[in-house]
Amino acid sequence: MLKVLKFGGSSMADAVQFAKVKAIVEADPGRRVVVVSAAGKRCKDDHKITDLLYLCHAHMQYGVPCDGIFDMIQKRYLQIRDDLGLTTDLESEFAALRSKMDMGISKEELVSRGEYFSARLMADYLGFDFLDAELWLKFNLDGTVDQEATYEALRRAASGRCVVIPGFYGAMPDGTIKTFTRGGSDITGALAAAALDADIYENWTDVSGFLMADPKIVHDPQPIERITYAELRELSYIGAQVLHEGTIFPVREKNIALNIRNTNQPDHPGTMIRESFDEQEVPDNRFITGIAGRKNFSVISLTKSGMSSEVGVLRRILELLEKYNVSVEYLPSGIDCVSLVVATDKVASCIYQLMGDLQKEIKPDKLHVIDNIAIVAAVGRKMAFKPGSSGKIFARLGENGINIRMITQGPEELNVIVGVDNKDFANTIRVLYDSFVK
Repeated sequence: MLKVLKFGGSSMADAVQFAKVKAIVEADPGRRVVVVSAAGKRCKDDHKITDLLYLCHAHMQYGVPCDGIFDMIQKRYLQIRDDLGLTTDLESEFAALRSKMDMGISKEELVSRGEYFSARLMADYLGFDFLDAELWLKFNLDGTVDQEATYEALRRAASGRCVVIPGFYGAMPDGTIKTFTRGGSDITGALAAAALDADIYENWTDVSGFLMADPKIVHDPQPIERITYAELRELSYIGAQVLHEGTIFPVREKNIALNIRNTNQPDHPGTMIRESFDEQEVPDNRFITGIAGRKNFSVISLTKSGMSSEVGVLRRILELLEKYNVSVEYLPSGIDCVSLVVATDKVASCIYQLMGDLQKEIKPDKLHVIDNIAIVAAVGRKMAFKPGSSGKIFARLGENGINIRMITQGPEELNVIVGVDNKDFANTIRVLYDSFVK
């Protein structure tokens, strides 16, 4: 069995965390490929190394000395090395980096060095080979990953070896360093797992898997033990803080299980994510896997007699939103009406022009916009097998004085989505959790 592991910044923060990582890796001989992030915060008031590297680049852009910040970064890694009793020659590496900065270095290469130094130290500490991500993670000219070339390069480079790989970056066709967006080490790990056809991709962080609701809203929410990729996608889209959005696709494509684990509680099973699970028995009232949502949406509603028989009207409506580069999040509709749910901040600068164009081109009988709407989704693969799930949700919300402004549900019956006033957002999530989870 092959397991690919990715450790986040909190797992790489200092020598104590490094020791926890080593214990985890050595506990299972299948854990032979390790992807690491840059060192994260050691405490609340500490700094992430990647943030400091971005700050260095900002100073360089404006001709402001960054020696103090650079020294903080260097001392951090030297302290980890010395505390672990390693002999890794970081001094010459930092000297070469400083020289490159003086001559001119791209922002992406500079900020990638946090992962690079973490991986150099972790490889020495584990006794694994260091495998630089720029040697196998290949980007196309448009910035997308060249999946075929990437997979083939890693299969060749990692064959028969135990390796540590820096996350977050790869190389463009001309060899220059290219980074993912923040949190992109998750993607590196997923690509590595997919390339090597791993049995499991373990993503180690500072939480024991995903929670059923936001702990800032619900007190001590229960963890999600098992979740499908489809459910995860729904929760992530609606606002749950889960993984980097690009993480899911490589492993889902290969049907590789993804396990979210806690470096500080290695015995906790965390959350297991698969394409599907073999399960028939469902506990009473437990048809919800997770609850998530976001505030500050606007709902543009159009009503026109005979709209349902007017060919092409929906296309024309959507083309007008495309003209203003506005994405439609949800599209609930009736026979002669349609509502366009859009993020308020995305439409604020053009709402009057857009409304004018809709009035001119579509000639609706009624056209209005409602602001300050929150979207809340109850997600669960078991809803389809529980008759009356939607009715129970609506009833509980009504019993608690929450006015539902919008309702939508996909044909897969994977979720029930409601629109409520912003002021009812937190209470909606609490009511759903207390009614169907506790």
